[in-house]
Amino acid sequence: MDRKIDPALLRGLSQRRYDRRDVMKLFGVGAGLGAAGLTLAACGVKGAKQAPADQDAVAKYWADKKQNGHLDFATWALYMPKDQAPLKAFTKETGITVNYQEVIQDDPSWYGKIQPQLAADKPIGYDLMVVTNGMELDKLVEFGYLAPLDHSRLPNYTQNADPIYRNEAYDKGNVYSIPYTSGYTGIAYNPAYVKEPITKIAQLWDPKYAGKIGMMKDPQELGNFGMLLLGVNPETSTPADWTRAAAKLREQKPLVRAYVAQDYTKSLANGDLWICQGWSGDIFQENASNGSNLQFVVPEEGGTIWTDNMMIPKTAANPVDAMMMMDYFYRPQVAADLTEFINYVTPVPSTKDLIAKHAAASTGDDKKTLEEILTSPLVYPTAADLAKLKRYPSLKSADEQKTYQNTFLPISSG
Repeated sequence: MDRKIDPALLRGLSQRRYDRRDVMKLFGVGAGLGAAGLTLAACGVKGAKQAPADQDAVAKYWADKKQNGHLDFATWALYMPKDQAPLKAFTKETGITVNYQEVIQDDPSWYGKIQPQLAADKPIGYDLMVVTNGMELDKLVEFGYLAPLDHSRLPNYTQNADPIYRNEAYDKGNVYSIPYTSGYTGIAYNPAYVKEPITKIAQLWDPKYAGKIGMMKDPQELGNFGMLLLGVNPETSTPADWTRAAAKLREQKPLVRAYVAQDYTKSLANGDLWICQGWSGDIFQENASNGSNLQFVVPEEGGTIWTDNMMIPKTAANPVDAMMMMDYFYRPQVAADLTEFINYVTPVPSTKDLIAKHAAASTGDDKKTLEEILTSPLVYPTAADLAKLKRYPSLKSADEQKTYQNTFLPISSG
């Protein structure tokens, strides 16, 4: 297939683009997201727990499903080029029209919106949606709200997905979901003020940085770093581990200038903060867009990887069409185009060779930006960094969510 790049996308490569967290800020969400999410997840309409899907359940679900020629797609803001070129190419090839809507502002409010319909076994108006691993995805799986995936319909995924995504604790074997894109949480710092190499989470507790330290307001992010500091894997952590981690975070609190949501990159760049928990894509975009020289590391104790996942509601009107779209995104060429726009971690490693060819054929600012994408461990993490990344805890019951909330939320909000 000949590669044709939309001129608007090329222009966008060398211009500042907002990421999903910027958009959350514009909509006034995010700063209190952790509290809202935990509360909503605990208080929503309850569903009946379902046993994990097996091959019989997969066969039963898909037995009478047919391609209908249309799908409704719900996702986060700015996860697709403005001209929707990948979607148009999909429609041209398959005849399937796509109603693409960037209607998800945060996982808790989205879950709160769709949960009553799913619990009542009614359609939510979308056939494909993107949800981040965490409490909301856990509940979608736990209560049987998602269609089990028929992997025989996902040949591109099978061939091209990075193996690291195939056995995640939140959805082992990708029974219900496959990744759209990922990012990770590490330590960002400004070398104009921090004159030593930053390699450890423990350095966020160093008194010499008192008043210049930033930590995430989100209790999941905050709690993960407290546990990693203690050598605890958050994915298998217990309430006793949370208590110990919270004690360490309370010890750190007098040193912390701010518990941040989305605005920390500017504070790092101007020196209000010197060192801070940070998201990989945010730091890449700050440096690429504003010429900042912020540094980002996955500390020795570990960092947090999160993934935005594609999945099909069990009540979808057009699940076959949705499955075809999911697999289409795993074509290396399509995934490469999306990576150039999104600037987060792609689940398709072979995109790197395609972007390299594109960079070699480009000039000026576009060539520079593509080369930055290629060489940045924030877009293509090293094997050493990936080995250190952990997921959030799986909080599968209301009691666990309440305990977690009561443990970590008072630290960042009190």
